[in-house]
Amino acid sequence: MNTQSHPTHEWIPATGVQLRKAGVQFDAVRLDGDRGREIADGLARMTGGDPGPVVESGSGRRCVYFLVAAGSTSHHTWPDHVTRLTSGPYRICYIPVPALEGQTWPLAWRYPPTAPGRLVHTLLLRTALQEESCP
Repeated sequence: MNTQSHPTHEWIPATGVQLRKAGVQFDAVRLDGDRGREIADGLARMTGGDPGPVVESGSGRRCVYFLVAAGSTSHHTWPDHVTRLTSGPYRICYIPVPALEGQTWPLAWRYPPTAPGRLVHTLLLRTALQEESCP
């Protein structure tokens, strides 16, 4: 088992799950249920298998967290069923981040991070979410 943090992603815990403050390394867009997995897989198809880091939960609402650039979700409209996890004046959010290996249930990487600075492309995600909302 890897007991060190991933050398290119210091924000990934060595073991278990840790909360990361939104707005520091990244923000997140959360989508509940299986639709989040479908959107993640669609982004993977569009990006040659590397949509950027996507975390999924196997319990409760079965949330999917798309890790996006800090501050990139503001000044845009988002569908009502989407939750933006970002920090700002009078608002602090935390994003759960699992280790790359070991016991992290109920969280897991649907698409793990691949390169430093590589995050989900916010506008591509927003477009995919808006297209699914259109009849």
